[in-house]
Amino acid sequence: MVRRNPTALGVVDADGEAYEWQRAQVLRLARHLGYAVIWAAEDSLLPLVDQVRAADVDVVIVSSTDQVDALTLNAVMSVVPVESVCPRMSFARWGDTRPEWRG
Repeated sequence: MVRRNPTALGVVDADGEAYEWQRAQVLRLARHLGYAVIWAAEDSLLPLVDQVRAADVDVVIVSSTDQVDALTLNAVMSVVPVESVCPRMSFARWGDTRPEWRG
């Protein structure tokens, strides 16, 4: 799918007490970084990394680092960078360092 603007997969805690505030903060950061937001399915049984692949986004923006465990973060970073609203952090996509994979 070809998109006109870079896209972000927005991830918020659906069970959180500040759901609307979290969505607003993700939208604000996405706008600041120049991304249009596509929201992750809250009721999906797919792991987050599979949702990222299916949505074909450029980045994942989470409202909090508490929403993703280390294994999920590692898996997503193999596909796209991850941005966090609170605390404000950036996790770059893992690069491939093996010489045989370089173009």
